[in-house]
Amino acid sequence: MLKVDNLTKAFGPNVAVDAVNLTVEKPAMIGIIGRSGAGKSTFLRMLNRLTDHTSGQIVFGDKDITALSGGDKRRWQSDCAMIFQQFNLVPRMDVVSNVLHGTLNRRSTLATMFNLFPDEDLHRAIDILARLGVAEHAAKRAEALSGGQQQRVAIARALMQDPEIILADEPIASLDPMNAQVVMQSLRQIHEEDGRMVIANLHTLDTARRYCDRVVGMRDGRIVFDGTPEQLTTGVARDIYGADASFSEAATSTEIETLDRTAKEHADLELA
Repeated sequence: MLKVDNLTKAFGPNVAVDAVNLTVEKPAMIGIIGRSGAGKSTFLRMLNRLTDHTSGQIVFGDKDITALSGGDKRRWQSDCAMIFQQFNLVPRMDVVSNVLHGTLNRRSTLATMFNLFPDEDLHRAIDILARLGVAEHAAKRAEALSGGQQQRVAIARALMQDPEIILADEPIASLDPMNAQVVMQSLRQIHEEDGRMVIANLHTLDTARRYCDRVVGMRDGRIVFDGTPEQLTTGVARDIYGADASFSEAATSTEIETLDRTAKEHADLELA
C-alpha cells in the first residue's frame, strides 16, 4: 500500500505541492492530470525521492520513504522506477546497454565503470525489449531510434530494475498520436500482466479516461479530484483546469479513435 500524508513542497514562498493526501490500497494504473504548473511533476519526483519534501510523509508498505537516506534511498529509487518525457537515454550508447543501466543501483562501481554485465542480465534485457517490440534495435545507438521507440527503451530500462512502482512523468507529451498510443498500451499491459502500480502524469483527459483505473486531478498544488474515469465529466475537468480551459484534448480523442478504427480494419483484413 502507498500512503501519502499531507505531502508538501515549498520553493521559498512558492508552494508547488500543498498538503497532498493519497492512498493506493493495491496496484492500479493512476493518471494525474492538471495544467502545467499544477505540481504534478514535483509530486512524482518526491515519490521517487529525486526531490526532497518540505513536510508530510510517504509510506510504502511498512517503510517510511521520506526518512530514507544513502543506500536505502537508492534501493527505493530502484523499487520506484521513473520514466521521463525526454527519455533520459545515453544517445550514443546502444539500446541494450541503455536498458542494462537499469541495474546500476545494485552493481559495483568497478562493473559500472567497465560496462560489465552478466549474461543473465543481457538475456533479460533482450527479452524485455522483445516484449516492448523493439528488440530488433538492440544493437543500434539510442539516438537512431524514433521518439516512440526511445520511450519504449526507457520503459525497458525501468523494467530492468524490477520495480514495484513505475512513475511516468508526461511519457507521451513529445510523441505523435500513434506512438503515444503504443507507449500507453505498453504501460497498461505492464500494469495488467505484472501487477505493478503505474502512476503517470498525463496531458490529455482522454488518455487518462482510456487507460487509467483511477484519475487524480491537481490544481495549484492540491488534489481537487480523485475518482474513476467515468466520474471525470466536463464539469469536473473545468474544476481541474479552470473555467477558461480550451480543452484541445477533443482533437486527441478523435485522433485516437481514428487509430483504433484503422487498427481494427487491419486486423479484420488479416483474419479475412
